[in-house]
Amino acid sequence: MKVLEELGNGRLQVDLGFQDSDGLIASYLLPAEEGWAVVETGPTTSRARLLRGLKEAGIDPGEVRHVLVTHIHLDHAGGLGAVAELLPNARLYAHREGVAHLVDPSRLIASARRAWGASADPLWGPILPVPAARLVPLVGGERIGLKGGPLEVLATPGHARHHLSFLDTGTRTLLTGDSLGVRLAESERARPAVPPPDLDLEALFTSIERMKATVPRFVGYAHFGRLPVSASTFEEYRGAVEEWRDIAWGVARETPTVPAVAQALREHEGNAEGAGRSRSEEDRGALVSSYDMAAQGLLRYFRTRGQLPAEGP
Repeated sequence: MKVLEELGNGRLQVDLGFQDSDGLIASYLLPAEEGWAVVETGPTTSRARLLRGLKEAGIDPGEVRHVLVTHIHLDHAGGLGAVAELLPNARLYAHREGVAHLVDPSRLIASARRAWGASADPLWGPILPVPAARLVPLVGGERIGLKGGPLEVLATPGHARHHLSFLDTGTRTLLTGDSLGVRLAESERARPAVPPPDLDLEALFTSIERMKATVPRFVGYAHFGRLPVSASTFEEYRGAVEEWRDIAWGVARETPTVPAVAQALREHEGNAEGAGRSRSEEDRGALVSSYDMAAQGLLRYFRTRGQLPAEGP
């Protein structure tokens, strides 16, 4: 399994080897004006792979001066507290609305155990508190000095209200977290990332336009890897989200349950990507973006907008 990939201009990509599988979660190493910046830590279970990536790149942990996460979902930032103690000179950056949950991760832990049950701890590992004194809250509009041009912080809510994306202006690479979905190697297109609890499709569509307006040359997906931007990258993703919204709504009007909506999305995506997609590939993708989670997110979205009755007690 290849850990490190050179992207040019001193930029590097680390495959975090999530659950002993390649191509699921990427971290990006960027040369800062002083030292290095890391974008995305992944979960605590991937900490050793991140450190191995630094070692293979010849980067001493003390040289890392900035660690940024796009949002606080566990596959992106669950390991921030665990990594922080190993990167003693790094400032830690997250959206302002997520900072409190990083300092006191009790609600993140409870949410993970509700969603994943007994699988939560093996998947994510311990979710450690992040030292408050080292956290830098972001809202969008900030810049961090990199070699070749600053890293620009973009507010890109929708997937979550605390979602950020980062434009590496030196290479025109947009590091999108989940704001442009999931694009694994076996996928022919980006799959919508529309989980609970605070999915907001209107905000997501606005964020897509905001990202497009930066005129990037590449997209650096957290799931997974850097790909060139095409003329239709942003429109195709919006279209895919609209497809899933409409399919989910068509089912939810009659059968507003997670299994029914998830099955409709699964069947649609199988048709969209062709019959060659194997069950093992689907199960792999479910580790970072499952149909059940998408169904939960869309049903909650419909309910918060009064399109479906609220769930009973």
